[in-house]
Amino acid sequence: MAEAPERVTQAAARRRRTAYGLNTALAVLLLLAIVTLVEALSYTHNRRFDLTEGTRQSLSDQSVKVLRGLTQPVKAVAFTTPDRGDRAFLENLLRLYAYHSDQFTFELVDLDRNPASARRYGVSAPNTVVIESGAKEEKVLLPTEEKLTNALLKVTREGNRVVYFLQGHGEGEVSNTDRPGFSQARDAIQGANYEVKELLLLREKDVPENAAVLVVAGPKRDPLPAELTALERYVQRGGKLLVLLDPYQAPALATLLENYGIRSGRDVIVDRLSRVLGGDYLIPVVTQYESHPITKEFTLASFFPFARTVDAAPSPPQGVTVQVLARTGEGSWAETDRETLNRGQARFDAGKDRRGPVPVGAVATVEVKPPAKKGEAKAAAEGDAAGGRKARIVAYGTAAFASNNYLNLSGNRDLFLNSISWLAEEEDLVGIRPREAKFTPVILTAGQGQAAFWIGVILPPAAVLLVGVGVGIRRRRAR
Repeated sequence: MAEAPERVTQAAARRRRTAYGLNTALAVLLLLAIVTLVEALSYTHNRRFDLTEGTRQSLSDQSVKVLRGLTQPVKAVAFTTPDRGDRAFLENLLRLYAYHSDQFTFELVDLDRNPASARRYGVSAPNTVVIESGAKEEKVLLPTEEKLTNALLKVTREGNRVVYFLQGHGEGEVSNTDRPGFSQARDAIQGANYEVKELLLLREKDVPENAAVLVVAGPKRDPLPAELTALERYVQRGGKLLVLLDPYQAPALATLLENYGIRSGRDVIVDRLSRVLGGDYLIPVVTQYESHPITKEFTLASFFPFARTVDAAPSPPQGVTVQVLARTGEGSWAETDRETLNRGQARFDAGKDRRGPVPVGAVATVEVKPPAKKGEAKAAAEGDAAGGRKARIVAYGTAAFASNNYLNLSGNRDLFLNSISWLAEEEDLVGIRPREAKFTPVILTAGQGQAAFWIGVILPPAAVLLVGVGVGIRRRRAR
């Protein structure tokens, strides 16, 4: 007996509903599986891509190195309020820090609702971050990347390291805030968690033992023989020396450098490219850097006003390794005619002048020799126990590149601080440092503004609405 048509139709409808339900359930399960897989992959293989101009959503090389070098937990407690416009910026900045190190964690605290926590850290103003690690705390008001990274260094570095600036021979003074002074260099070094002091070897017998680096910044006169002997002793016991030697100055100091394979020329570098860029031809532009930890991945141009050549000796003394750090461009040369320069003229003379690129900086590593005198045997034993320390010397052909007038010009500041960090044997601090984010507004004409409004605000929802209405009308007609 044949089944009634109505019952056949109902059975078919139930089968279709069952099939639709199974398909829907399967689609939901498949979607959940995909979402779970993506979440799992994103958690275990988290990667960020910064496509902004100047990589404004990324940390600097130096901050990343500091974070990856963390060996102890560091916590940032950020005090803010929900109504502050800079709250999102602060949270995003701290997330970037946490992204690069599992040792770094942060917490956002509502200053108004957590007065006890604010009293605990002594915070009274919003937009304040307290960086703490172990028993150390560092408070940062109006935090920027540079301030946070410097605070990180202060709470994680051990010991008190001192960078001395030699004085008494016309060198640049760290207390001088004028254009030729070195107050900005002092501030930059202190920001890297060093103490900066002036050293008068005319009073001291030797360079102090706690000297992480000794800077000789553009002496106008030669140190006395006793001072030069003290400098040699400092190098021989593994000291770290940064010499900025201006043209025609301090010949005895130049001779001391030659003992360690660094040659400084009796010349002045002339660079035609500087005139092309609107500068003076006595401000050479340096864009060629040799392979060395100081200049690793260094891509910024640096400027060396009124500089002499500083080169590596082809046959350095035994136990000395020396190499050039940076060179000027093809259009430069080392001018040896001083009288011509004094008349404001410069011309390359083949056979007399050295054609560019010419070296403007060099670095030497010196093996520490044991003292010959019996009375110094104990010191030798201590040196051996220290693990065969090596002295380090960095020399540049001008002091002006690190003065207040030029320190913040292009890559000068990074090159100077990289030299300090390498000399102090803190290679993890070598890198490109945080830069202030540029304000780059988009300026549109009235027509471009209206087009952006219609294309970005009106057309997308209108298109979705039209498609929905069209689908609805089509379904209604299909019934």
